[in-house]
This record gives sequence, C-alpha cells and structure tokens, in this order.
Amino acid sequence: MAGSEDNNHTGEKLVGKVKEGLGNLTGNDKLKAEGQTDQAKASAKQGVDDVKDAAHGVADSLRNDKH
Repeated sequence: MAGSEDNNHTGEKLVGKVKEGLGNLTGNDKLKAEGQTDQAKASAKQGVDDVKDAAHGVADSLRNDKH
C-alpha cells in the first residue's frame, strides 16, 4: 500500500516520537509508554502493508507468466 498509507504510518510514528519525547521531558512515564506503543503499532502496520504489497507483486508476476 504505497502513497497515503505510507504517509499515515510515518505520521503515526512521528506522533509517537513526540509523545515519547514529551514523556521523557516531563517525567511522564505513561505518555512515554504511549508514544512507544504508537511507534510500535505504526511499524507493525507498515510491515503488514509491505507483506501485502509483496504478495500482490508475486500474484501479478504469476498472472503475467501464464499469458
């Protein structure tokens, strides 16, 4: 899933980094952990999208080889 999905995951990671940084700065462990969680979720979503893209590429290649 290229384009807007990639930008969305990047935005989610950025928000997570900001939360983590603010948590570090203020000593707020809950905010820090929330930021780390947001970053991990965004990375996981990006990984899933990368696998989907690869699977679509393989499927397209197989279809093209049959013709």
